Amino acid sequence: MKHHGILTLFKLALLGLLICLPLTSCTRVAAKANATSTEAMPVRAVPAVSADVPLEIAAVGNVEAMDSVEVKSRIAGQINRVAFTEGQSVTRGELLFSIDRDAVERQALEEQANIERDAAVEQQARAVVARDAAAEKQSRSEADVARKLGTLGVISGQRVSQMVTSSDTAQAAVHADQAAVQAAAGAIRADRARLAEIQLQLRFTDVVAPISGRAGAVMVKAGNMVRDNDTTLVTLLQLAPIYVTFGIPEQSLTEVRRLNATGPLIVKASTAGSPAAEGHLTFIDNTVNPATGSIRLKAAFPNTDNALWPGEFVSVRLRLGMEKGRMVVPESSIQEGQDGKYVWLVKSGTASTAPVTVLRTYRPPIGPEQAIIGVGIKPGDLVVTEGQLRLTPGANVALLDTPRADRPASNATPSS
Repeated sequence: MKHHGILTLFKLALLGLLICLPLTSCTRVAAKANATSTEAMPVRAVPAVSADVPLEIAAVGNVEAMDSVEVKSRIAGQINRVAFTEGQSVTRGELLFSIDRDAVERQALEEQANIERDAAVEQQARAVVARDAAAEKQSRSEADVARKLGTLGVISGQRVSQMVTSSDTAQAAVHADQAAVQAAAGAIRADRARLAEIQLQLRFTDVVAPISGRAGAVMVKAGNMVRDNDTTLVTLLQLAPIYVTFGIPEQSLTEVRRLNATGPLIVKASTAGSPAAEGHLTFIDNTVNPATGSIRLKAAFPNTDNALWPGEFVSVRLRLGMEKGRMVVPESSIQEGQDGKYVWLVKSGTASTAPVTVLRTYRPPIGPEQAIIGVGIKPGDLVVTEGQLRLTPGANVALLDTPRADRPASNATPSS
């Protein structure tokens, strides 16, 4: 009996131990769940702001030189000197190449000698004219006297005819002499014209820059022979100002033409990692490309810092206007749910959701893409940009520092 009592007590103790173990485990799970519910979730958030946001058309553009010239020699000859360096910026009228002048100078001297020779011939012809004019005057006077004497019967008619013929012959000689003078004068004019052409060719021995721009690769070296209007010596590109060509959808053409009629539209162009350059729309093509449904436009940029380079591709934004007082948040804060788009808000240290209407997105020149909100939030609402996946409605949150680059509308104009 004593042994049976001890066994009963042992069973009761074991049963009590088994009952206490689940109760202890449940207490620990409840405590852990309670601790989890009060733990603050780390998130990043930024305030929604009301700002003036540009209404723009984005495109990819290609930079083109406003003017391009292939420099060629206007005379044949040997290159004596290259007066510039490849890649150098040159100004209009600056010496680029020097061509041998000796042959042209010899031609100029020959033509000058021809002028002097023909001038001497002209002087000689004028002297002959003066001499024959005096003889013709004397002969004409004698013929007049002979006619009168013949009328009176003093001299025979044959003698009168001889005197009149001599007068006519002298007059014809004067006319011939005058023609010789005119021929000599014409020869001098022709010589002077040839001399002027040779002197022009002499000036062409100095090949100068026809425009201001940047020189490309030199295609000939000193000592090379060139022919007139044949080999391209160097190509010059005008870099300032400069064009950017880009295309826009044909659906936007009417609005662009309407707005551009009131004043040139602003166009901004940028490359990766560089600030945007600002220019103005200068050209709208006269036809739409049926293959792409786009129309070609050109914008002119001052490009005084040579930031835009011919041939490179740039990001283009054609500004149509400014939308006033738009609600702007980072695009990364927009979430997609079964009922549409929404954002997480932080109010009094807890998380909540708010449905929103996104009108469009906008990418500023610097910083992340921004979403323009129609309805759903108001200025100053703290919108979560990172950490949304761990949030539940009513969860406690701890705000982390937000980098300046992630703040909304960093390049928009704040609305007053």
